[in-house]
Amino acid sequence: MALIGYVRISSVEQKTDLQYDALAKAGVTKVFEDVGVSGSVAVRPGLTAALEFLRDGDQLVTFRLDRLGRNTLAVLHLMEELDVKGVTFRSITEGIDSATPAGRMLQTLLISFATMEREILIERTNAGLRAARERGRVGGRPRALNDAKTELARVMYKRGSSAREIGAELGCSRSVVYRALELNPA
Repeated sequence: MALIGYVRISSVEQKTDLQYDALAKAGVTKVFEDVGVSGSVAVRPGLTAALEFLRDGDQLVTFRLDRLGRNTLAVLHLMEELDVKGVTFRSITEGIDSATPAGRMLQTLLISFATMEREILIERTNAGLRAARERGRVGGRPRALNDAKTELARVMYKRGSSAREIGAELGCSRSVVYRALELNPA
């Protein structure tokens, strides 16, 4: 039985040291990783490689359960896939080991709680954004062209300037000019 590790961090500013140290202490012999990849993303090259590498009798080990994903159904589907391959799963932090019936039950409960926590966070974020909009604050990236520059772009376009020329003059890309003037690129 080989102990195969999987490490994931969502942003490149985070560090993998804690996860690697825990996996080494657990006796993991090979580690696959995804750096800068959210757990809600379906395509994770490191996890895909780990799944292809795992063989019957191996165990996939992670530092925490949420390293596998943030969606209950996706993680449960992954657990089923591991089970079909004859691979067990262990989460060090939560003490889950799918080789035991109690471990499988606990795994399902924790995945559900993690999903609920994420959904509550999304609800709070959306409520905050709605409250800010009601107060007249708009979030998001600032517009590349303010109203005055958009009007200047409109005048330049009517005089025969191309979107590329307008963008060069106003310090933006031609796609910004297309959007600001509501044009369809040819």
